[in-house]
Amino acid sequence: MATQSTLAALQGAVVEEEVQLTLVELCQACCAEQEHVLTWVLEGVLEPAGNEPQDWRFSGESLRRARLALRLSQDLEINPPGVALALDLMDEIAELRAQLQRIGAGQ
Repeated sequence: MATQSTLAALQGAVVEEEVQLTLVELCQACCAEQEHVLTWVLEGVLEPAGNEPQDWRFSGESLRRARLALRLSQDLEINPPGVALALDLMDEIAELRAQLQRIGAGQ
């Protein structure tokens, strides 16, 4: 019995880039208390669009960061400034890995 291999092109949109969540929606999506989210905004973990909490809109990237922040806070008992530092370092590591990958691909 011969096996056929087929390649299919997949198309899709990255949902995280298109999502705009309110403060309430973000809290619901990541199961976090509003107090935590407000603290993370003050610490620079999250950067919403808008001037006041009722006007804030969070991107899908903010949802990812909020979920990570919650895990760091709960699982490792890291305080908000520590969460901000950890997430910044994780982002920097990801950026450096991407640069290394591009350099490696350019050879």
